[in-house]
Amino acid sequence: MKITIVSGSNRKQATSTQLSQYLKKVLEAKDSQVTLIDLNASPLPFYSPDAEHHDENLNAFKKSLNEADGIVLVTPEYHGAPSGVLKNALDHVGFEQFDGKVVLSVSSAGGAVGVSSLQQLQTIVRNVHGINCPEWISIGGEQRSFTAEGEPADAKTKERVQRTVLYFAQMVQSFRKQKQLQN
Repeated sequence: MKITIVSGSNRKQATSTQLSQYLKKVLEAKDSQVTLIDLNASPLPFYSPDAEHHDENLNAFKKSLNEADGIVLVTPEYHGAPSGVLKNALDHVGFEQFDGKVVLSVSSAGGAVGVSSLQQLQTIVRNVHGINCPEWISIGGEQRSFTAEGEPADAKTKERVQRTVLYFAQMVQSFRKQKQLQN
């Protein structure tokens, strides 16, 4: 099973990126092939419907989403919304990349939790015909601490992330099998 994680922060040591790296580790332990796209390390050009972009990072981004069986979108929450970096990336893609694929939305917020950004991500996913995982992950406040090994320091957060990732992986596997039967 192929999973693409898109980490939508524009900050080097962002907790959302740390969480993305942990999600990758958990999914790989479940025998998934995982591609992590860090939009800080691999920035994309500004989207414009008038421009034709021939960008190496953009081509790799689209290819990874095209090949994915499931997608994880991870964002910091800025002013009650997903990051502009992630929104810009999503503006470059559409039905071709998301149609019929299960998508897990994840956020990291400076406050308690980032529910507004998650709701907005789920709206975007619906509009490109993706299938929203009914579970989501949001960490905030003290939950945003990570150990030196890159795991959530809070035991309840770690357990919640693992449980949600397992649910997501099972859902992706079910939809993947259904797609194979139809073809």
